[in-house]
Amino acid sequence: MARRFRFGVALSTLKSRRQWRDTVRRVEDFGYDVLHLPDHLMTPAPLPALLAAADVTTMRLSPFVLNAGFYRPALLARDVAAIDLLTDHRFELGLGAGYVKEEFEAAGLAFPSARERVDHLTHMVGYFREHVPNVPIMIAGSGDRVLTLAARHANIIGLSGGRANSMAADPLADLVGFIREKAGERFDDIELNLMITALPHDDSGAPKVLRTSGFGQSLSEEQILASPTTLAGPPRAMADTLLRYAEDYKITYISVPQLHAEAFGRVIGELR
Repeated sequence: MARRFRFGVALSTLKSRRQWRDTVRRVEDFGYDVLHLPDHLMTPAPLPALLAAADVTTMRLSPFVLNAGFYRPALLARDVAAIDLLTDHRFELGLGAGYVKEEFEAAGLAFPSARERVDHLTHMVGYFREHVPNVPIMIAGSGDRVLTLAARHANIIGLSGGRANSMAADPLADLVGFIREKAGERFDDIELNLMITALPHDDSGAPKVLRTSGFGQSLSEEQILASPTTLAGPPRAMADTLLRYAEDYKITYISVPQLHAEAFGRVIGELR
């Protein structure tokens, strides 16, 4: 395996400056390399929260991921350039097309069609490549147009476990095969990220499923447990699963939500 593992954790709770700083220090002690913030209206504003974390951590910092539809390219590029400088170039820009209609409406924005949202994301990626070319870009999504954009232009691709509407017996093989085809010669330069959504928290080996209300979460618990984004068994078995993902699919960047941060820390220990 040529590329070393990296591990990210997506925090979502900000109650005070002290609590935030303590939480950031705590997850770094678990072994994480990258601090993530999601971009939803009910979660902390990702850019100021990441900047506030920079002074108390050596982790890299990345929104996971910004809803491109909320931003104008020139204004966001100005913020990104400043944050990258103020974090000693530890910033990685995560971008997605956006998918939650209710959030657009709550922000007073029209909800564009899927094609329009991907077109806007494409425009933003081109703008950032020209104006802040040294900041790594992650693109996350599951639709073919977003994956094609990511394969051709991203440094990092955030995988959801399978392509949209795919019925493949091996969804990761189908997904990575699609990316490899679209990326061509640059495939080996792309880092593949997978967000783990369920894993055990105790010695039972039974995964704890993260449930997020709303936002089109239509999968049943059975479907979630069958997904490649679910890990099961003791820490060594979970580590072996991720080693297989790295060998078979070239997935070496693993992230978890805050709920799983401590439990997954034991898996990180098996892989370091």
